[in-house]
Amino acid sequence: MKKFKYEEAIKRLEEITNKLESGELTLEESLKLYEEGIQLKQQCYEYLKKAEGKIYKIINNDGKETLEEVDESSILNKDD
Repeated sequence: MKKFKYEEAIKRLEEITNKLESGELTLEESLKLYEEGIQLKQQCYEYLKKAEGKIYKIINNDGKETLEEVDESSILNKDD
């Protein structure tokens, strides 16, 4: 399967959803599109996981703004 950019994958997923919801496809066509949708969902998930690892927060350090990479585990384990 072609590797889409995130935005392209989302757009294609929307197209697939609309086609499946139309009820105008054969069972075989529906299954083929469903499988494509599952693969696109996985691509999107991978993009989001990569983006999550690149999240930065701005912190004030002696009046200077600096960027610090956020550790995923520190976000998930907060006691808020």
